Amino acid sequence: MLLAVDCGNTNIVFALYDGDTQQANWRISTDPKRSADEYLVWLTQLMALNGVAVDELSDMIIANVVPEVQPKLMDLARRGLNLIPQVIGNKDIDLGIKINIDQPNQAGADRLVNAVAARDLYDLPAIILDFGTATTFDLVGRCGSYEGGIIAPGVNLSVEALYLAAARLPRLSVEPWEADMPILGKDTVSAMRSGIFWGYVSMVEGLIGRLRRDYGTHLPVIATGGLAHLFADHVASISIVDPDLTLKGLVRIHTQNKRKDHRKKTKK
Repeated sequence: MLLAVDCGNTNIVFALYDGDTQQANWRISTDPKRSADEYLVWLTQLMALNGVAVDELSDMIIANVVPEVQPKLMDLARRGLNLIPQVIGNKDIDLGIKINIDQPNQAGADRLVNAVAARDLYDLPAIILDFGTATTFDLVGRCGSYEGGIIAPGVNLSVEALYLAAARLPRLSVEPWEADMPILGKDTVSAMRSGIFWGYVSMVEGLIGRLRRDYGTHLPVIATGGLAHLFADHVASISIVDPDLTLKGLVRIHTQNKRKDHRKKTKK
């Protein structure tokens, strides 16, 4: 069984896969101070609740955008789980796609993994819209190449910045917009909710529109990330919502590199 780990700036997702089938997934907040032992206790207890023993894990793959957490995840793999993980970004891991940007080493691991998943699962070219700590818009070329992207502040970052910068404005959470809610606020909280939600929708639609203008008016948009479900019904240009896109990409990268390793051993 494969343990796929997607470490983002806000959360880390651990998912178990048997082939292409996800058996379980769990989410924990990203905290560089958390030790490998803490991850191990938390993970093995959740696995046990799902009837999965540690010795059923045969492989592990990691995509991580938080460098401070990497040593803890490696320690978890090697000492806690007795696994040598594949790590996105290592030279021995072949993504199988071209990275057509000026500084390929600067591309986020999750964004490249998403491109691999889109290559294998969806019609291309396409835009991948990832609602995370930052909101990213990435263009995947017709043959699966990563062509570049846009990084904008995530909606929660924007909400927090508004609260910190304005003394009399409250801290709000981002919530779904109900059909009967008027866009015009009649008090501070409703005015903020409208501005946050519809301002964000307009930003997303505006950037997608500019990308389509420059790279193809019929580009489909694949939405993923923790907040995709909040906005998908209100952004008309979103074609597909796939909350597990990154995990699916990790599974495919693991599979293609295992096959590559097997062919090398066979030749020897």
